This record gives sequence, structure tokens and C-alpha cells, in this order.
Amino acid sequence: MATSSAPTDPPARTVAHKLIADHLVEGEMEQGSEIGLKVDQTLTQDATGTMVMLELEAMGLDRIRTELSVQYVDHNLLQTDEKNPEDHLFLQSAAQRFGLWFSKAGNGVSHPVHQAHFGRPGATLIGSDSHTCAAGALGMLAIGVGGLEIAMAMAGQPLYVSMPRIWGVELTGELPDWVSAKDVVLEMLRRHGVSGGVGRIIEYHGEGLAQLTAMDRHVIANMGAELGATATVFPADDAVRDYLAAVGRDDEFTRIEADAGAEYDLIEHIELSELEPLIAAPSSPGNVVPVAEVEDEEVFQVVVGSSANPGLRDFAAFAEILDGQEADSRVSVDVNPTSREVLADLVGGGWLTSLIGAGARIHQSGCMGCIGMGQAPAAGRNSLRTMPRNFPGRSGTEEDSVWLCSPETAAAAALTGKITDPRTLSESHGIGAPRPQLPDTYSRIDRMLMPPLPVEEAREVELVKGSNISSLPDFAPIEDDLRAPVILVMGDDVSTDEIMPAGSRVLPFRSNIPKISEFTFTRIDPDYPANAAGAEGGHVVVAGKNYGQGSSREHAVIAPRYLGLRAVIAVSFARIHWQNLANFGILALEFDDPEDHDRIATGDEVSIDGVHEALAAGTSLTARIGDREVGVHHRLSPRQVEMVLAGGRIPLAAREV
Repeated sequence: MATSSAPTDPPARTVAHKLIADHLVEGEMEQGSEIGLKVDQTLTQDATGTMVMLELEAMGLDRIRTELSVQYVDHNLLQTDEKNPEDHLFLQSAAQRFGLWFSKAGNGVSHPVHQAHFGRPGATLIGSDSHTCAAGALGMLAIGVGGLEIAMAMAGQPLYVSMPRIWGVELTGELPDWVSAKDVVLEMLRRHGVSGGVGRIIEYHGEGLAQLTAMDRHVIANMGAELGATATVFPADDAVRDYLAAVGRDDEFTRIEADAGAEYDLIEHIELSELEPLIAAPSSPGNVVPVAEVEDEEVFQVVVGSSANPGLRDFAAFAEILDGQEADSRVSVDVNPTSREVLADLVGGGWLTSLIGAGARIHQSGCMGCIGMGQAPAAGRNSLRTMPRNFPGRSGTEEDSVWLCSPETAAAAALTGKITDPRTLSESHGIGAPRPQLPDTYSRIDRMLMPPLPVEEAREVELVKGSNISSLPDFAPIEDDLRAPVILVMGDDVSTDEIMPAGSRVLPFRSNIPKISEFTFTRIDPDYPANAAGAEGGHVVVAGKNYGQGSSREHAVIAPRYLGLRAVIAVSFARIHWQNLANFGILALEFDDPEDHDRIATGDEVSIDGVHEALAAGTSLTARIGDREVGVHHRLSPRQVEMVLAGGRIPLAAREV
């Protein structure tokens, strides 16, 4: 008599595996292989959104096909001339035409506003901002990508990524006084640097999560971008339920937690009780040291705000430390409320009065100094910021000295005029550790969010284009026999802020590729634009490890491509920039032997024969550089090879839409 076997239980899964499996539409969940994911939501901001809207126009899209897409205006808020307000009008008209929500200038930074109004557990979110990963705080799979990835997702296409390794970080214990969520992610950066998360999704778990609110988790998830991670995820647990209730959306809560016995590809442990105040020294988020080791460095500016520390708690803790005190006379104390709702709650809780009384300057709700849009520090003078990045010159000052820290450490510096371990304030100033009592419900302001127009009404909308908005350039396919000089050789960890500077001088030209290209690589080599123009048949640049870290902005690819960049040969690439290079038809190659990087000089001629056949046949190529043969390889999927050979994804887009 035949006996039936007992059904086997499905394998235990992590939160990340659940989110990926629920959205998998192409490929297999095998490490390193390309997978396609259904995209539920998208996020664009004004520094990158104009390119996205021009791409939608170029593809002839009639209406977005995502569940929800939102266009925010939060970066380029300074209206020193007509350029930024004209771009804002263009973005508003494009949101109306294509069916997006529109968040008006001054409403707030995209990441916390999106979390409050639109984020939901279990959804996928991609954004043309590298800090989109902050939404992982709600149990979302949130990934920063280039603008063209957003445009294709809004056209109904999947997001393609390499299946990452899942990095489980167990948190135990409780944070001590004067230590907060920013110190947790700074500890990760202290251990692993700015490329430690490449090819990984970081998943936090463990009993230590019980102490961390959803906005605490936002702080940690946000700076997963600085680790180079594909995404950061937290479970959707009681803390997420409480947060959604506080913003009036508890009906959208879905519990998503790792199964008992779920296994991670990599394992990490942080005992929260052992952490101390940390700070990232200039000029990299990875230069993390204990605050106590750099005490007494003079400070001339303190800035609180940005997407990295956007919650009411962060501002309230800063305000309670300063309450009844006076900031040191040498220090400019700048406060950027991250949303109008946070500003309203600072008023309601009395914290704004404490900040004003201590001498703080209150700025409008937006990214502001984080992207070099105002609040630039004096040259060579220390600026302490609760922001996510301190790359050279990002602040708007070329010779800047920016440190990254928690609100507690920032407040201590504001009071003393020097870098100060905040734990010493109890003795020196009689100030106890801040424990702000937050309201049960947060303010909700919907008037600055414009919903999508009905389809028929949207079709009647004309795009409003000011004189500073140019069309996307047409790029020719890559040559079969590549011949081009090396006009720039760079080292490790070159950021997109160094490839294409941000700040109030450059970003207003974000919709004008010919003009913004004049700033390309000028932080590294002021002569690059002129040298590129002199290389009539195109040119090549060479870089070290982690090339293109930082922002997701496509301008760091489109502008050099406009100037004739045909290929980048590097030791390794940051994820988003690598994908952007393929999207716009630039060949991204890696050295077989990293030591070959040091053997290449500016002026060497690069020759690669039979590029088309070699790309289609496999991953290995031989380049003749100067008088030597150099082995190189690529990591492009067949889909990406097709894009590069066509000159980029846009030439293929009309067939895909």
C-alpha cells in the first residue's frame, strides 16, 4: 500500500527575501544573477526629476503605469534667478501631464514626506535619489536608482538589479544616554567603510529593534547608501504600526517579519549598549572615529536637518539640549525642518521657541545645505552636520571641512564652540540626556501635495518649458573598434559630487546639458571640459575602486557622455553609477589585474578591436593601452549589452513602451 509523504514546510525566509519574492517577475533569486522586480511606487526630486520628465516625453508615454509616483521639489529651492522657479513650473506641468503626485517647493524633503504620506509595508519603491533606501524603515524594498530606471518603471517596465546577498545585522541591548540612531549607522561605517555594503541588502533584526522607532530606523536605513548597499530593510513590526497610526494611516499596516530560523548570507552583531558618540571626519562618511578622540577641534557652524536625521525626535532632542542656553558666539546654528509637519510639531511642542532663544537660524523645509544649496561654511572652518555626506566641496565651499554626527553631538558643539563629547554636558552644563515626549499623533498637512489629474484632463496639459530646459542629446552607438585617449586618471572612491558638482552655482543648469557639462570633473581637473573637446573622436577615463559612489544623479553620466566619454575603465564601480553608464551607452570595464590601474597615464591611447562581438560573446576583452595589452572585463547582462551597443536605453525605449 502506497504511503503519502508528509508535506514539507516552506523554507524560512528573511524580510528581504519575502519582499523580493513577492515582486519577482524575471530571473531566479540566485546571488549575482540579474532579476527583474515589479515596481509599485516611484519617487523623483527636482535635481533629478527634470531629466526623468524629459525621458518620459522622449518615450511618448501617455500615463504612468505604477501604483503611485510622486515628484518632489526639495533640493533646488533657492530662487536667485529664474532658473529654479521655471524648472519647478516644468515639473508641476509634467506631473499633471503624466499622472504623478506633486509636492510643492517648501513642503519638505522627499524621503520623510514620502514615508509619512505614501510609504507602506511590503511595497517596492525606487527613487532617482540614492537615499530612497530610507523607506526600508517601514518594511519596504526601497532602492535608489538613476532617473532612466524611474522613467522605465513608470512606463511599466521592471527594475533590473543583480540579486544581492542578504546581510543580517542583529541588534541587541539598549542605546545608552547621549547615543542615538545616527551612531548606529556610523558604527557600521566605522567597521566597513563606504563600500562595505556593495552587492548587499542590509537587514536589521534582533531584540534591540524594540527601542528604535520607525524614524530612528529611517536614520539608519538612509545612510545605507553611504555603505554602498542596494537597500536596507527593517521588519514591519509594532514600531511601524505605531508610526502609521501616528500619521493617520494605521489601516495600511501589514506585519512583515523574518521567519524563525531564517538564514542570512552574512552575519553581523551590534551590542547597542556598547556604542558611544561617533563622528565622520572630513571628507568621507567612512572616516568615522569616536567623538572623544577629536574633542576640542574648533567649530564654526552646526547644521541640523536633511534626510539623514529628519524626524521630530531629532530636532526636539537638539532643542532640549539648547533649551535655556545660548549658542557659542563663534557658531552659526542652522536648522532645516525636514517638512512643514515637523515645523508645525516643533511649534506645538515648544521646541521651536527653545531653538530661537538659543540663537538658531530657521531655514525653509528642504535639503538645503546637504546639497550645497545655501548654508555653505567658511573655507577650512569646521562644520558639524547631521547630514549623510561630507564629500569634498559638496557643501558649496571648495575648501570645506564637514563632519557628520548625531543631533546630540551637534548640540554639544553648538554650546561649546568645539567638538565635544555630549556625555560631558551633564557635568559641564548641568544638562541631562534629552528624552523628548513626542505627540501621539503628528501634524498632517496635505495642502502642499497635489494629486494626479484625471486622464482626460491630463492629456490637455502642455509642458511648461523655460529657456533653461534643453532636449536630451542624441547619442550614437559605441564604435566597433574603439580608439580614444585617456584624458583623466583618478584614484579610489571618486564620488558623483566630484564628477558633477552640486550646489547653487551648478544645479540650476540641471535641465541644460550643454551648460552643465561645462562643470564636469572640474573638482578633479579644471581642464577636463577643454581636454574633452580637444579629443575629437571621444575619450576614456580611468579610476580606482568604488568609482561613482554617492548621488544617483544621471548628470554625472550624461554630461561626460555629451563631452565624448566613450568608456570608463576602473578597478570597481558603485552600483547606481555603473547602471547609469550602461543606460546612456558608456562602456564600463574593470581591470582583470587592479595593479594595471597604476600603470596608466594621461595621454595613453586606448584601443579595443571588435567591441560589438566581444561584448556579445562574453565578459572578457583585451585593451591596448599605450604600449601594453591590458585584460579587462565587464559585468553587463545581455540586456545591458544591447543597450550599450545601441547607444543607451532611450533608443530602445520606444520599442519597449
